[in-house]
This record gives sequence, structure tokens and C-alpha cells, in this order.
Amino acid sequence: MRAVIYARYSSDLQSDSSIEDQVRLCREMVEGRNWREIQVYSDRAASGSNRFRPAYQEMITDARRGAFDVVVAEALDRLSRDQEDVAALFKVRIPTQSGRGFRFDAGRRSEMKPATIPN
Repeated sequence: MRAVIYARYSSDLQSDSSIEDQVRLCREMVEGRNWREIQVYSDRAASGSNRFRPAYQEMITDARRGAFDVVVAEALDRLSRDQEDVAALFKVRIPTQSGRGFRFDAGRRSEMKPATIPN
């Protein structure tokens, strides 16, 4: 399965190590599932309440063109803090190697579990 990682922190008061920590945790999950990491998308000092973040928008564009099968994030709030935006992600229909749909794997390290969005 082709996987991408999304990481974000929201404040100038936070450091780049936050992104590095998120990516490290997600990579462990990707490797543990024998998936293939395609790309890492990251937005630094970008609010999760704004969906117009550059890397986030690039990820959505790539998803619609079928560039990957699964998004891995430390938690859903890394993708968005707005529940409407999260719900909209579940409605994205993208071509994947396994059909049409979108899959997220998210959660804190101790509880990272797959979440599949039905077609």
C-alpha cells in the first residue's frame, strides 16, 4: 500500500521537532504494516482550523489524482481541527490501487489503529 504522512504544528512557539516526532511515529506505523512511504507533507506554524495550508492542499490534490492509498497522521486533529473539514475528507473519492475511496490511519502512538472510509 502506498502511504503518505501528514504532520503539522500550529504555533510559532512550537518547534520543528514536533514535526520530526510526528513523522517518526508515523514512519514506525508505515514500516510496521509493510507499507511503502511515498511522501511526507508537513505544515509548520499553521492552524488546524484553516484548511488552506499549502502542504495539506497539495496532499488533497495528490489524493484526487490517485498518487497514494493511505494517509497516516499522528491524530486526526493534525489533519484538521474543524470537524466539517474532517468529514469532508471522508467524502473525497480518489482512485487507488484497491478501488475508489480514502483511508486514514491516525491516533496517538499507543492507539494507532486503521480507520477505513467505505467506498
